Amino acid sequence: MSDTKDARPKLAGLVRSGDEQADAIAVTDFIFQANDISNAYLVTTSEGDVMVNTGFMDNAERTKRLLASHRTGPLAFIILTQSHADHYGAVPDFLEEGTQVIGGPGFNEALADMMRLQPFFGPRSGKLWGSTLKRGGTPKPPPDVKPDILVDRKLTLELGGRTFEIISTPEGETIDALTVWMPKEKIAFTGNVFGPVWLSMPFLNTLRGDKPRLVRNYLKSLETIRDLGAEIVITGHGDAIVGKERIKADLDQLHAAVSYVRDYTLDGMKAGKDVHNLMREFAWPEGLEIGEFHGKASWAVKSIWREYSGWLHYEDGTTALYGVPRSSVDADLAELAGGADKLAERAKARLNEGKPLEAIHLVDIALGADPDCRPALDVKRDANQALLAACGGKNLSETMWLRSEIAAAETKLGEGAC
Repeated sequence: MSDTKDARPKLAGLVRSGDEQADAIAVTDFIFQANDISNAYLVTTSEGDVMVNTGFMDNAERTKRLLASHRTGPLAFIILTQSHADHYGAVPDFLEEGTQVIGGPGFNEALADMMRLQPFFGPRSGKLWGSTLKRGGTPKPPPDVKPDILVDRKLTLELGGRTFEIISTPEGETIDALTVWMPKEKIAFTGNVFGPVWLSMPFLNTLRGDKPRLVRNYLKSLETIRDLGAEIVITGHGDAIVGKERIKADLDQLHAAVSYVRDYTLDGMKAGKDVHNLMREFAWPEGLEIGEFHGKASWAVKSIWREYSGWLHYEDGTTALYGVPRSSVDADLAELAGGADKLAERAKARLNEGKPLEAIHLVDIALGADPDCRPALDVKRDANQALLAACGGKNLSETMWLRSEIAAAETKLGEGAC
């Protein structure tokens, strides 16, 4: 993977990089990489093989084919760096007699929670990722995987002259995240502890939704990995990061950047600033900026605020304590404004003033009162298009969200909304 400060790699390209892959990538003469939504890795030894993640279930046949010619013996272990389907989806396809599957602390509980909430998370993921992954249909259901071995804090394995230290490093994307450290070779498999793009802002709470990732634990895991002194870091996406000095310098910068966002947020809370002002006012100090391809610093401000303060924002007032949303008075507000069309006119004016977010606030009220109001749908489409142009497409999550909102408005308009 190219340095983020130079090539600015696109996350969409990384998660689809296996589509046209014809051969496995030889990271070393004993580690082979099959690209997928999250990559799968084969490690060979003189007494058998080890897999670090297996890729997504939809791509299992391709992943297995890419790695087949590099197999040297029975598959002794499959190590899963986290409980997301793009890491464990192809486990059943790789299992052999005697293969042991290894997961992190809380793997079973984390996976059970995710599966239980699929009716909630599935449509949300589809809204964001459907057009990017271009699966051409509903993905296969994820397999029911129950590891044979659950690592608490650390587990050491010996196989064919190689040592594998499996270390709990939570909060990159899941509480059960593992790092696989090969101390003799100075190689660390970090999965998605650092997110999908190296040297980037972590996504402490994704747009899809998930259990919040605590910034303090994220920084502790970063410190654990940095202290290993790795010469090669193999992540969940893209090419390996090579060079002890580069790895240390990058992790130092990442630690400093995330610590800055945390301290900025806490200092703002201490000074009495509300979360929305802190989000709007955030700016990177010179020399500290890191990539924002999936998570964003301003979103991390909101996540950290909630981590430290809880769900109640006092400025929201009494209604925040009860299950009656602001949308319950959309019809009243529209009536007072003279109808949904009048709100759409005001929203159009705000958009023309260069205030697309204020325009969206207004059209949301208008559409809450009249979901088929064509002028409001026009403004909603145009305001999201303005935001998409302004963001420049660097952050995939933001881009996917805005495109999905534009598509929804266009679909509604195409249905003959009045």
